[in-house]
Amino acid sequence: MQTPDFSDARSRHRAIAMLTALVVVLVLTGIGVYGLIAGPPTSNEPGTDDRDQPGPAVTAHPVPTTTPRLPMVRPSADPETFARTVATVLFSWDTGSGFLPLDYTSVVLTVGDPSGAEQAGLAADIASYLPNREAWVELRQYATTQRLSIDDAYIPDAWADALAQAQPGQLADGTIAYTIEGTRHRTGVWNDETVTSEHPVAFTVFLVCAPTYDTCHLLRLSQLGNPLR
Repeated sequence: MQTPDFSDARSRHRAIAMLTALVVVLVLTGIGVYGLIAGPPTSNEPGTDDRDQPGPAVTAHPVPTTTPRLPMVRPSADPETFARTVATVLFSWDTGSGFLPLDYTSVVLTVGDPSGAEQAGLAADIASYLPNREAWVELRQYATTQRLSIDDAYIPDAWADALAQAQPGQLADGTIAYTIEGTRHRTGVWNDETVTSEHPVAFTVFLVCAPTYDTCHLLRLSQLGNPLR
């Protein structure tokens, strides 16, 4: 009677196991890279959740031929115009520019309330909208950039209730809120191919304008994904 060749069976089993493991690794690597470029759902804070580990090393990219520049919040006495500008600059960054999250934070802080009363809180608000330093380093491997397209900007109905409930003198004259709704666009490079992602975002910016100041200034930001309606 012919005996079964167990060595051949074991070899086939090992080959199948190795092939299965390789497929799993490739799938997980793809998910990790997509998550890094796409970022977290908008209900979470991007400063704490963009921490996916990258996949294999990517191809080095050429050094930019032009001098990178930080975005700038242009002054305006019109509340809606100013709110839109703040929102656009807040979401505009380029990991390949040589700048760090703190540099982008400082840009928005320069248009904060000159009294300084909300400066510490505003700095924390801005930081929650940006990747932290560790995530920034990872995203830079993929030459990740971000921008915002605004669909709507409006004074939320809830702001009237907030004004009605405020104590006399609690809010400076000209304090107003604008809710911004739009789409966050991210672009990166993976294996010399462009990868993009889009996520809807909504948040509220709190401003103080005339008659307190000649131009508008930023007071605070709501939690991303938790705006006034």
